[in-house]
Amino acid sequence: MLKEKLRERKLRQGLTWAGLPLVAILGWFYPWLGFLLLGCMAGAVGVAIFRGRAWCDWMCPRGAFFDLFIRPLSRRKAIPAFFRSQKVRVFMLFLIFTMIGTQWYLARGYLAAMGLALVRLLTITTLVGIILGLVIHPRVWCHICPMGTLAHWLSGGKNPLFISRTCTGCRACARACPMQLKPYEYRLEGLVGDNDCLKCGTCVAACPRRALSFDSGESKRESGLVA
Repeated sequence: MLKEKLRERKLRQGLTWAGLPLVAILGWFYPWLGFLLLGCMAGAVGVAIFRGRAWCDWMCPRGAFFDLFIRPLSRRKAIPAFFRSQKVRVFMLFLIFTMIGTQWYLARGYLAAMGLALVRLLTITTLVGIILGLVIHPRVWCHICPMGTLAHWLSGGKNPLFISRTCTGCRACARACPMQLKPYEYRLEGLVGDNDCLKCGTCVAACPRRALSFDSGESKRESGLVA
């Protein structure tokens, strides 16, 4: 079941990853492509309002690129808590939007220059993400990504992941999670309270006890709470 889920994710990510080099490389020659980045930003926030951070799973070209091409080369070490710090996330959010605002102000309404500013920003942050991905873990950048942070804040209670009392704490879910989350830690609460969940379903597929589900009714059935 896990292999099928991973194959499904790769197929979906295969539909979107090319958007990253399209903008980060061709954008230097065609600056207008930079405005596609605004669509990605809007998508991350818009989807978060209804489904949590689901955009970051496979719809985000950069996230898909990291999983498909950086993960096989990554050292896949534990992501330091530093990168999940609220202060670091707020700082990155402020830094990125300040950079955009400053460059757009200097562009003085010249749309090509404004588009190039977005291309420049995407290229730099992607290079940082690649380095962090190779040295530590492919999804490190996703923990400090400004749009990921906004999605994180908007994701509370959206399409939650339930965990039943059949969970034995085997940690199979944590090993499968692309964000290195630990769903098993919420087995007493019955609801995974980490807003960085990408709703990818790999933990659900990896659980040998079928204790995880995005369907509260199914979770209760697996617990034996309902007939």
